[in-house]
Amino acid sequence: MIYGAINEKGERYYTRMSKVFEAIHQKQCAYNWLISDVDHVSSKIEALYDQKHYCWISGDELTKIVQEEDWQWDWAVLSGFDKSIPLSEVLKYPHPYADGYRGFWENPVSIQHPLACIEIVCWDSCLTLFISDQQTLVENFKAYFPLLSITKGKGVRDFYG
Repeated sequence: MIYGAINEKGERYYTRMSKVFEAIHQKQCAYNWLISDVDHVSSKIEALYDQKHYCWISGDELTKIVQEEDWQWDWAVLSGFDKSIPLSEVLKYPHPYADGYRGFWENPVSIQHPLACIEIVCWDSCLTLFISDQQTLVENFKAYFPLLSITKGKGVRDFYG
């Protein structure tokens, strides 16, 4: 089952990765990350992204960059993969994207990349979508941001009318 939550209430900055990583108890370090559909994020991520139109980075490297450049990201999709999955397998599928992807708003909620087990979406700096196959991670995210909208395998359309 896939679980999800949307942080869109009660915060000054919704897409600040340091807070997201705190919320999930630094579990981002357990994954390798494909970062796609980037616009106005960390300058180091943008530099890596500009070379290939995606960024492939370890959770430890991502954490270090976020610690050095802790600011709000405008647009990005961060897809987390088990470290045993090689980049060559990940690149066999289209890169996930944020703006215009209808799957966020349909039932059931899903992770875009078929090999990913976690997805963090920075949406125009006004909300963060957090989707995972691990209920514990979503529960941690919800506990850290108690005013957010919640989905439990039902999709997020219910929260937008």
